[in-house]
Amino acid sequence: PHGLLNSIELNSTQLNFSLNNSNHQSTMKILSAALSATLFAVSTTAFSSPLLRTTSPSFIRASSSSLSASDDTTTTSTTTTEGGDDYDYDLVVIGGGSGGVRASRIAAGHGAKTVLLEGQFKHGVPPFYSAIGGTCVNVGCVPKKLMVFAGRYPADIAEAKGYGWEGATPGKFDWKQFMEYKDTEITRLNNVYQKFVLGPAGVEILEGTGQLNGNHAVDVALSNGETKTLTAKNILVAVGGWPFKPDIPGVEHSITSNEIFYLKEQPKRMVVVGGGFIALEFASIMDGLGTDVTLMYRGDLFLRGFDDDMRSHLQEEMDRNSDIDIQLQTTPQEIIKNDDGTLTVVTTDGASIDCDAVLMATGRKGKTDTLNLESAGVDMDGSFIPVDEYSKTNVDNIYAVGDVTDRMALTPVALMEGHRLADTLFGGMDRPVDHKMIASTVFTNPEIGTVGYTEEEAAAKYKDIDVYKSRFRAMKHSFPQSETYSLFKIIVDQATDKVVGVHIATDGAGEMIQGVAIAVKMGATKADFDNTIGIHPTSAEELVTMRTPSYHYKDGVKVVEDDK
Repeated sequence: PHGLLNSIELNSTQLNFSLNNSNHQSTMKILSAALSATLFAVSTTAFSSPLLRTTSPSFIRASSSSLSASDDTTTTSTTTTEGGDDYDYDLVVIGGGSGGVRASRIAAGHGAKTVLLEGQFKHGVPPFYSAIGGTCVNVGCVPKKLMVFAGRYPADIAEAKGYGWEGATPGKFDWKQFMEYKDTEITRLNNVYQKFVLGPAGVEILEGTGQLNGNHAVDVALSNGETKTLTAKNILVAVGGWPFKPDIPGVEHSITSNEIFYLKEQPKRMVVVGGGFIALEFASIMDGLGTDVTLMYRGDLFLRGFDDDMRSHLQEEMDRNSDIDIQLQTTPQEIIKNDDGTLTVVTTDGASIDCDAVLMATGRKGKTDTLNLESAGVDMDGSFIPVDEYSKTNVDNIYAVGDVTDRMALTPVALMEGHRLADTLFGGMDRPVDHKMIASTVFTNPEIGTVGYTEEEAAAKYKDIDVYKSRFRAMKHSFPQSETYSLFKIIVDQATDKVVGVHIATDGAGEMIQGVAIAVKMGATKADFDNTIGIHPTSAEELVTMRTPSYHYKDGVKVVEDDK
């Protein structure tokens, strides 16, 4: 049932009903009612096995708050806890992003009376830009990946001649058309979350913002102008993060990863400021779409925190195979808006660059400035909320998950945190979060897939390690004689033979590293990798054919092969 529920949650995004008459509308009511019943039955039984937990009576309820197929109203009743305290809800969730949606759905599936607050239901509208689904669905992972796909077509077509296709050209990219298609897709996903994920699970959804009023109440400002106060036994803060802009003159003329998805025109020239994965991804995307891109980063090399070999390899590939002007050790000092609407970026060394848009990808902060957390005595670390391994703040009934906790700002991590919190609070389970060996991908060209420790981290932690590396041209690029290279790297703890880090820079690295992450998470050894038969011809087989270490570390110090 657990797998079925997740399958429904994911596959329901493929549903696309076109109802143009009353007969179709009647059919929709029947289908919606059936799907609602199925989802609720699965969500309430998948986690109810007596082998897994014992549910307290206060969390065994009918689906009184489920959205009806024919009536979008919800039934509200007062929850009486075992301690005798009366609250409107077992759980109030502030924020409808990945962590909030998952926590609320699972909590409701366990029988908890749950309400979710989201600032707006329509994406792309300032000041929130986001809607149900949060940053990932609206102004993050999903639309970004669509832009990644779009930006890669010219490079693929450029290799067509090497495969015998004469006259192939990428054509002209239509920014407006793409954005129209993108907006339609995001709206569809928003509706899926509301109608097929949260509603049938029994989650009440309110369009409005919330702020704490003590540790058991949330004041809600509804989108229609009304206000109300909700009381709750537990409160979950899942508001996510927000782009940070440096305090320099003219910064108000710049955009962030929010606004770029809603630009009316494609910038012909863009300056991207930053050295993290958001900056690198958008630099690659806009370059692929035909924009002249300048990347400014104040440090010596971008992607700080990633494996150094991957960082250097990406720089080499970008220098060789893109038109991005990479300017390291460069910091903007001022942004000037010219009379013709263009912008001029002035750097601290006195240089200036004219452009049509400046994208600030200079980090993110917790979106906590309007939450009134101090009213409940919630501790803060800057704009972020510190929590323990159960996502609990210093206040016993107040929790936080996702980017606002500044643990790992990844969508699947927020999903895990929200799911485990709901299981712990309402499912009778003991499920602390687990941030070990989590895979991630940077969607640049080439992609970088990574799981586990970097070489530098592994040497510091394990002292004695073996490092396996292979740099090569993949078949897809060697045949048309393109100068595009892949880099594979495996890091092994000598004491246990366990693979403690895998880093890949190649086409489809994200798809590849997900499978590798399962093995690494399970504690696979280098011998396990070696005993696995490769798939030929693929780039991925390199992972199971590297037999001899490129070098090793002894007591944390690098020893090259010739020195053994």
